[in-house]
Amino acid sequence: MKILFSILLFACSALPALAQVQSLQHQEEKRRYLVYTPVGYAAAPHKAYPLVFNFHGSGMSMAEQMLYTQMNRAADRHGFIVVYPLGIKLDWNVGFGQSYREGTNDIGFTETLLAKLKQDYRVDAGRVYATGLSRGGFFALRIAAELPQLFAAVAAVGAPMPEPVVQHHAKPSRVGVLLMHGTADKVVTYDGKPDGYLSAQDSYRYWLKQNGINSGAQTERTIDADPGDGTTVTWIEAGNGQQSVALATIAGGGHTWPGADPFNVGLPIGSTTRDIDANETMWQFFSRHRRQ
Repeated sequence: MKILFSILLFACSALPALAQVQSLQHQEEKRRYLVYTPVGYAAAPHKAYPLVFNFHGSGMSMAEQMLYTQMNRAADRHGFIVVYPLGIKLDWNVGFGQSYREGTNDIGFTETLLAKLKQDYRVDAGRVYATGLSRGGFFALRIAAELPQLFAAVAAVGAPMPEPVVQHHAKPSRVGVLLMHGTADKVVTYDGKPDGYLSAQDSYRYWLKQNGINSGAQTERTIDADPGDGTTVTWIEAGNGQQSVALATIAGGGHTWPGADPFNVGLPIGSTTRDIDANETMWQFFSRHRRQ
C-alpha cells in the first residue's frame, strides 16, 4: 500500500493551494496537520464553516488519508473545512500497545488543535465532527467519549468501540455516532476482539445506551445501489430527537473506505462497497447534528 500511495502522492504533487501543511507545539512535540478549506471560503469572509477532523489509519500519513478518502471533494460540495492530523509514529492512542492514560496525549493534542483552528479559521463551533479509518476510527470514538462538549458527532470506518475507552468512560456521552463496518474485514473483525474492541453490533448498542436512546425506535433499510460490486449495506439507526446512532453493516465489505478508489488492489484488505459513499453518507449524518 505504501508504494501505491507514494505513486498517488507523486501524481498529486500539485495539490490545491487551499490544502496547507501546518504545525503546532503540543507539550514536547511538534505536531503536524493538513488543512483544506472549501472552494468559496475566501469569498465569504463573514461565514462560519463546519469542521471535520479526518484521522488516518495506523501506518498511514495525513496526506495518504486525504488522497485515499477524497473528502476534499465533499468539502467543496457541501461547504466544510477538513483537517487531517498526523499521529506520532503514524498512530493514535486508543489504549492498544500503549498506556491509555500515560501514553501519547492525543486527546490533549486534539483539544489544542481545535482551539488553534478556531483562531485561524472561521469555524462553526457547534458543528465540529470527527471521522477516521481503522486506528483513526477507534480514536474518533475515543473523542466521542472524552470530548462530547466539543464534537457534535463522529463516524468510524472499520473501527468499533475500543474496550479501553469503555473501561475508562462509564459516564454517558451525548454525541451522534455512525459506524461503518464490513463483515469480511480481516484486519478489524466485525465480531470484535476479546480485550481489544467490541463487535460492531455491541458498539452500536453501547452508543444507544450512552445517548439514552430506545432501540425500539430503530429503523432499518437495505442499500444495494451497485448490484455488481459484491456487497450490500444494511443500515440501522435510532435517535432521541437530538442525537442519532447508526450502523452500516457492509455484507462482503473489507477494511476499506466505502466508495473510495480501490488503491488496495493485490493487498488483503478486502472489497470496497459502491453501495454507499462514505463521505456523502457521513456528511448527511453529521449535518443533522449540532452541539448546543
